[in-house]
Amino acid sequence: MKPAGQRQGIFAALASALFLGVIPIFGKVAIGSGFTPLSLIALRSGIAVILMIVAMGLFKRKFFYIYPVGLLGCLLAGLFNGLGSILYYSALSRLDAGLGQMLYSFYPLFVALWLLLDRQAITRLTAFRLGLALPAMILLMQRQSGAVDLIGGLMMLGSAALYGLHLIINQRILYEAPAPTVTLYTLLSMAVTVDIAYLLFDRSIPAPNVAWWAALSMAFITFSSRVTLFAGVKRLGGLQTALLGLGEVFITVLLSVVFLHERLSSQQWLGALFLAISLSLVGFDRISPQKRISTGWLSWLNPPTIPTGEFPWQSQL
Repeated sequence: MKPAGQRQGIFAALASALFLGVIPIFGKVAIGSGFTPLSLIALRSGIAVILMIVAMGLFKRKFFYIYPVGLLGCLLAGLFNGLGSILYYSALSRLDAGLGQMLYSFYPLFVALWLLLDRQAITRLTAFRLGLALPAMILLMQRQSGAVDLIGGLMMLGSAALYGLHLIINQRILYEAPAPTVTLYTLLSMAVTVDIAYLLFDRSIPAPNVAWWAALSMAFITFSSRVTLFAGVKRLGGLQTALLGLGEVFITVLLSVVFLHERLSSQQWLGALFLAISLSLVGFDRISPQKRISTGWLSWLNPPTIPTGEFPWQSQL
């Protein structure tokens, strides 16, 4: 049986996948009703940050503190995640919700690439699970008819690469800082990034009859998904959390079939089977305890020294 902390991490990562799987459906509805991609992500990110500040102000005030290099890392991660969000929702306006989420689900492969570039090892079973995920994603991209929008597909893959990079940056910081702290400052940076993009390139005001309920729902779900996401990363690491996060594909595909009347081909169902096998193997994978990594191209994110016992909240979510 896995340690309690890892079980909590698995539960948090799966909860995040559930939340993230719902977001593309609401996003597709909101964009279809008249929201532009930039106005939508600016609204949902801004509200999510406000919710996070209020929640921490009421219940977790001591977690507002973060060491300077950690703050810089969160701001950098939020910048990458914000740029990735712009690509994601721009691509979503050109692709079906289910297909878009499938392409986005390549992000565990990018997480593995960033880890290897950062000189961090992965287990053989993790590599095998990634090997299952790759043909799964290829099969999931197969359609019975019609061509996939190339620009939309490339934008979605770019979003996946940036999302994976922001996970690896935050993994470094989460060794020293609690998940709510990292969530707040990463969300804040993400919101600033997309708001600047909105002011520079959009500035459109949504009409009164657009699907405000969908946009507001996205904001609440974004808030919940980020807290659970970084709780998972803190307990499991970026790659294991990303692999469990592939469960969001099932949620998106199921909801897109039920509510948006999208359909899957036989090849896509086969890809979904491979993906399910990859997810189920998490119970057999060896998950190393998270520890500070002193080498790699992201080692500059480590604080010089942290005396033992100086910050008693290190083991908390």
